[in-house]
Amino acid sequence: MDFIIFIAAMTALIYGADFVIKESERIALHFNISHYVIGATLIAFGTSLPEMAASMMASYAGKSDMAVANVVGSVIFNITLVLGVVFFISKKMVPKRDLFSLDSAWIVIPVVIFFIMIQDGEISRADGILYLLLMLSYLIFLFGSSKETLESDIDEELVKEKFNWGLTIALLLVGFVLTIGGANFVVESGTNIARSFGVSEWIIGLFLIALGTSLPELVVSLVAIKKGNAEMSIGNIIGSNVANFSMVLGSASLVSPLIVDLVATKFDLFIMAAASITLVFILANKLYNRAGAIFLLIILALFIQNAV
Repeated sequence: MDFIIFIAAMTALIYGADFVIKESERIALHFNISHYVIGATLIAFGTSLPEMAASMMASYAGKSDMAVANVVGSVIFNITLVLGVVFFISKKMVPKRDLFSLDSAWIVIPVVIFFIMIQDGEISRADGILYLLLMLSYLIFLFGSSKETLESDIDEELVKEKFNWGLTIALLLVGFVLTIGGANFVVESGTNIARSFGVSEWIIGLFLIALGTSLPELVVSLVAIKKGNAEMSIGNIIGSNVANFSMVLGSASLVSPLIVDLVATKFDLFIMAAASITLVFILANKLYNRAGAIFLLIILALFIQNAV
């Protein structure tokens, strides 16, 4: 039964991602917004909803380990797995946006704030409010710094179509429901199997739930590449990681303060920091190719080896 659920869920993910990308392109075309900004806002927030729901539910249930591990694991998978695959299979990626000078700080700042917050072993409600303010700051920065014009690789068929707000919003919602719903079923079945084998809550949150809630980002990014919008996939990951720290941890800590075991989680936190720094290095050197992918996939291999 779990296998059947997995196949059905993956099918929903793929079709949902296709709706999300196509309708996001339609909105980008209508408002003359770059693919990167659409990826870092609309798509990033939409694909971060599974992490937000999972962490808030875990926080409400008093499972701080699972709530925090979900975010840590999602950030690691988003950077190493999703971007690793994106860079590996993308034939040519030449972003018009200067990603290093404009966006690298937003890869590092949320991580630095996270490490400062957990020094006392807790992410408090006050910390959560600070994170939510960070999310607001990111949005203001993103739209304020974006003076790009729409990329020329927009789907030509969309250019010919008349923009319809009602249809676009409806299809976008359907896309997110299919994408997030599919990921939820993958997480649920995987978590039940793991619990039956006595796997710890931290490993479930770090590995199964984090990987499951990163599936929307992965599938959406792969569909974006297929449609020639690789830059949208980078915006999706950077925006998703900012949302994971600020919106997800911020909301979860408002439900209940989150306790973090610094000793037990030190390796995973180290991997998260290493992945973030490596991404900044890739942006600085424009390694949007297999060389950059190899760096990220090596970090992913180290993470998986330790977790297993």
